[in-house]
Amino acid sequence: MTSSTLTALVYEMRYEAQGIISVALRPTTPEVIFPAFTPGAHIDLHLGNGLVRSYSLCQPYERGSAAQPTQYRVGILKDKGSRGGSRWVHEQLRVGQTITISAPRNHFELDTSASHTVLVAGGIGITPLLCMLRQCTQQGQSAELIYCARNRQEAAFIQAIEDLAVQHQIPVTWHFDQEQNHAPDMPQLLQSKGAQSHYYCCGPTPMLAAFEAACEQLQYSNVHVERFAAVELPASAQEGAFDVYLDRSGTTVHVPAGKSLLDSLIDAGIACDHSCKEGVCGSCEVAVLEGEVEHHDGILSKKEKDSNQVMMVCVSRSKSSRLVLDL
Repeated sequence: MTSSTLTALVYEMRYEAQGIISVALRPTTPEVIFPAFTPGAHIDLHLGNGLVRSYSLCQPYERGSAAQPTQYRVGILKDKGSRGGSRWVHEQLRVGQTITISAPRNHFELDTSASHTVLVAGGIGITPLLCMLRQCTQQGQSAELIYCARNRQEAAFIQAIEDLAVQHQIPVTWHFDQEQNHAPDMPQLLQSKGAQSHYYCCGPTPMLAAFEAACEQLQYSNVHVERFAAVELPASAQEGAFDVYLDRSGTTVHVPAGKSLLDSLIDAGIACDHSCKEGVCGSCEVAVLEGEVEHHDGILSKKEKDSNQVMMVCVSRSKSSRLVLDL
């Protein structure tokens, strides 16, 4: 589990769209300090049924009015395939309850130096992108939004987005599959947006694949994605044994075939932050000092993976017989 946790009060739960609610969390006491965060960040909720789930923050805080945030707000879809996470939030979590949360983490940072920012949302993927859009409007940064959903009833935060669009002259493109009778045509939606622009996408896996393919086709290099589902691992993902040397403790841990690096570390008594165990949340990121990593996470960009500087120990392994980590 993550080592840095906070106790939060469920201050408000609000209907946002069909199957989607937002949950506002506040510190339980003046002694509980919510750390600052940047758009694209997410937090873990430690749920009453024992599960830990990550959700994106959808509302930035006004840095000029307070040194620290006084509230976190997350948007949560009741997933039809829920294994107990989002279903528990919708059916069991109530205003007035307390809940344990993690400090914010961000692997989906907004580049505030970009000349123009294009945000592409699919369904509940709007949550981190709405936070980015709000931040862009606060800072006067050029931005636009492309929001795709099955239908208008399942699209969250429509009124908030329309208000931002009017107040700040933000271009917004809406695509609803059931109204237009087809899935989004990513190359068409993204063409002529500029090679120097930065492109961000969060949504279901097929949409992310279409987005990445379109950006490659259009030769856009400033591409950022956020996944909320694990990458499908190849059958060989757990093959091959290797040794891991932990530089800080001087300990060597053997990782056998068929067992994850994270589980091997835990069984060896090594404290290691973790949450999803699927390569999605980023809590188990560890710096790599030596060796070649076989990446299987859905967080790091191709450039970050190629740099071989960090890895997610819950799903990634070593291509070399020995790996040295900053643990």
